[in-house]
Amino acid sequence: MTIRDEPFTSVFSRALRGDACRVVGLSDEPSDLPMGEWTREADHDDLLLLKRCEGATLDIGCGPGRMAAALARLGHAVLGIDVVPEAVEQTRRRGASALQRDLFDALPGEGRWQTALLADGNVGIGGDPVALLARTRNLVQPGGRVVAELAEPGVPMSTRWVSLETGEARSRPFPWSVVGVDDIDAVARQAGLVVRSCDPLGTGPRWVAVLGAQP
Repeated sequence: MTIRDEPFTSVFSRALRGDACRVVGLSDEPSDLPMGEWTREADHDDLLLLKRCEGATLDIGCGPGRMAAALARLGHAVLGIDVVPEAVEQTRRRGASALQRDLFDALPGEGRWQTALLADGNVGIGGDPVALLARTRNLVQPGGRVVAELAEPGVPMSTRWVSLETGEARSRPFPWSVVGVDDIDAVARQAGLVVRSCDPLGTGPRWVAVLGAQP
């Protein structure tokens, strides 16, 4: 069987519609993309993370919308953004607002969001965490916050070129970074932010940091 090279957005859309999908290049061996974790409803640990969000929240890389929908149910004004059309449609079907946009596109409400949310390791989008966090700093209002989910302590920061593979298609390689608890202070400082708090979520391996602008 011939595997076709396709854009990331096409392959990830297949995964969102239920095709089994692997990520290749993020670690030494290919691993299954955890789609079930992203397409389910928000769980207890997700809600603990969302307690760090204040006011109007921009959900960056919203995926199928479990976080954006949960924020809406909690009474937040929320907008999800994602480059994948299927992700935007699924978020809207969950009842949350969403737009197909790149983070570095012009976005509604720039400089006025109270919170920018980077859940599920989305601080790694684009393979340049400093540039990404600097962009989010400009999206939130003075005194606003960036809520970022991180890898657990002991996981070193890394950037790799990765691909997604389904049975019929493989995405073109794209850069992705993993940022953990051990490195967030240095990355945040380079982006003009400071770490206000950094805590585990419940008893599991998930960690979340709240970042704010440097004084």
